[in-house]
Amino acid sequence: MGISGAITASLAGRYASALFDLASEQGATIVVESDLERLAAAISESADFALLIRDPQITREAAAKAVKAVGEVLGVSPITANFLGVLAENRRLASLPDIVRAFATISADVRGEVTASVTTAHPLDDAQLAELSAKLSAREGRAVKIRTRVDPDILGGLVVQIGSQMIDGSIRTRLNSLAQAMKA
Repeated sequence: MGISGAITASLAGRYASALFDLASEQGATIVVESDLERLAAAISESADFALLIRDPQITREAAAKAVKAVGEVLGVSPITANFLGVLAENRRLASLPDIVRAFATISADVRGEVTASVTTAHPLDDAQLAELSAKLSAREGRAVKIRTRVDPDILGGLVVQIGSQMIDGSIRTRLNSLAQAMKA
């Protein structure tokens, strides 16, 4: 199983790959992946943090101090803290969300997993997640890690995306298809 060339060819992929190599050497890939997930959650939950990483007017020094403080609050590992400092120094903090996704993809590939993004109208309970994971794992022939998202606009059903493949079983899509068929 090789890491996709498209991932490692991108800027975010190169940073993620370098971080993954460093974390692997130190036996800390799980810790770093957890740190990055917390950082991604902080970006999505805090408009101020999201603005900080994207604002080109913030100096390198100010950005470095700010991400160091965020890292301390989140309790990230020294590897991740140093990596954030490198991103701030190189003015690449805006790439952090892409780096997080690339790191997760690389890490999952090394573990032999594939990640499925599942969008539902309502949250799935543990039993539903376990059943869906089992069915997707059987379909893919390897372990499937599920990331869920709730979007009431799909009305019902679910939309599953695994890599470039999409399985759209949403009621919204079915209704749109029916409306198009009735127009013809």
